[in-house]
Amino acid sequence: MANADNHESLARQNLPVSGGDVTVRDVLDLPSLSGTRVLAGADGLERIVSRVNVMEVPDILPWVRAQELLITTGYPLQGQQIDLGELVRQFAERELAGVGVKPGRYLHEIPGEVLTAADSAGLPVLLLPHGVGFDEIIHEVLGTVLARREQDLQQAEQILHELVTIVVTGGELDEVCSRIASHVNGTVAVTTMDGRVTEVAGQLPLAELQQLACFDVAGRFQVEQTRVGEVQKANELYSLAVRIRGGARDLGRLVLFTDHPMSHSQQHVVDQASAAAALVLTKMHAISAVESKYKADFVHDVLRGRIVAADRILSHATSLGWDLDRELVVVVAEYDDTGEPIETMEKQSLQERFARAWTSAVTQGDAEAVVVGAGDEITVIAGVTAEESVERTIARVERWVGDVHGVGGGGRLTFSTGISRIAADLHALPAAYQEARKAVEVGRRLYGEQAISHFDALGVFRLLSLIDDEEEVRAFISDTLGVLADRSASSADLRETLRVLLDKNLNVAETAREMHFHYNSLRYRISKLERILGPFMTDARRRLAIHLALQAMYLTDLTDGKRTHR
Repeated sequence: MANADNHESLARQNLPVSGGDVTVRDVLDLPSLSGTRVLAGADGLERIVSRVNVMEVPDILPWVRAQELLITTGYPLQGQQIDLGELVRQFAERELAGVGVKPGRYLHEIPGEVLTAADSAGLPVLLLPHGVGFDEIIHEVLGTVLARREQDLQQAEQILHELVTIVVTGGELDEVCSRIASHVNGTVAVTTMDGRVTEVAGQLPLAELQQLACFDVAGRFQVEQTRVGEVQKANELYSLAVRIRGGARDLGRLVLFTDHPMSHSQQHVVDQASAAAALVLTKMHAISAVESKYKADFVHDVLRGRIVAADRILSHATSLGWDLDRELVVVVAEYDDTGEPIETMEKQSLQERFARAWTSAVTQGDAEAVVVGAGDEITVIAGVTAEESVERTIARVERWVGDVHGVGGGGRLTFSTGISRIAADLHALPAAYQEARKAVEVGRRLYGEQAISHFDALGVFRLLSLIDDEEEVRAFISDTLGVLADRSASSADLRETLRVLLDKNLNVAETAREMHFHYNSLRYRISKLERILGPFMTDARRRLAIHLALQAMYLTDLTDGKRTHR
């Protein structure tokens, strides 16, 4: 009851008690400050007042605090050699609300340098009434501040009740954002951890928000570059981003934008809204996880040949918004195993972002394409025409990969991508899926991490990759290359000479120039190679076998994780 009594007492005195921060302008309306004149710094009348201090010593700087109204009679300044203009500038740097001076016995007039410095810094300097007591000012100012805080708490409690009601009655994220935007008189946006804006409500449209510096060129909120919990100003707009936490996971950001400075109560409301948003997002993620698993299980049953009835596949795909009654291409994207340790919760979050980024990239151009994720793998089944060339298909997939790798928010883990040949009908999908998986595997071996490989573009490696008996492959390499198949530096050097010679179509002069050898030195090396391999310079079949053995050795070296010469 004490707070309520205080509130009623202030109301009877016609003091301002509506919620929100107390400003210097509000303080001037208090009875104790009736007749106060603003001598300088009128531009700072919207500075927030949260406390009052009395200047009793000349070296007051260590004791002043931000948002403080400092009042004085000028007595501590008598006989002091103080640069008053500099003192005012330091008050402004410490974000004081203002300085109130009671003239008379100790200070008859305010020095000009004080007024000049105050105007320059926008720090209000107030000439207090003669008869007012400091205790009256302190009582009324602090009473008003406390009354405002009480109003803020009551409002916060009401808003929290509204938000909880929205959540428990099955409300969605748009309702949470709309309610908060109306309370804070601004615009509220919710983003994912990769910066995609999933909801926005309030005064400003999304397109206008995305012109701000806190968004990148693709319109994504720059989560990593934004300081959480700090009000920032840009383009005449204030913004405040807070974390949306779901247990131990970061689900995204809730961001408030206003065209006016944010009060403490507004910031408190945003914190409450983030908790409500977390509950809604957690529910949405749980539902989405179940749906995603259901879709992924169905797709992989089709791709593994467990479901073969075409009418069943097509009807079920149509109910999910997919079009499989056309020529298709299968794309598989798989995280590269870099050996980097990642916590389970973080990896789960990265996988979810990976799947969302792929879905966004693919469905922009093909709304009826299939995009499902399972663990470290994303599977895409997209429409294609029979006339589409391999190069054009690769270019399309490269655009998707660019979106996911770059501004698409696919996460910090790298991935490789494989592309199948065209599947003419549903029955060809299982084979196309295996082709895409094989393209990922072989492409990563050949080109390293982040490879993009089409099955038809693998050349001879496509044939070699189809051989499952690795021991037979290694035996072929050993029988064909002899001592050149070992891991010594001298053998690797000769293999490199052999590779360049074969690439140059046995042109000795061009090979010598390529390898910076004297012509006779290269002839000597060729003689040595023919003693080991036989007359490959004149035997085309032997040359073909050697070439295949070199390629197979390169493939097996990559399988073993060894990047040796081919």
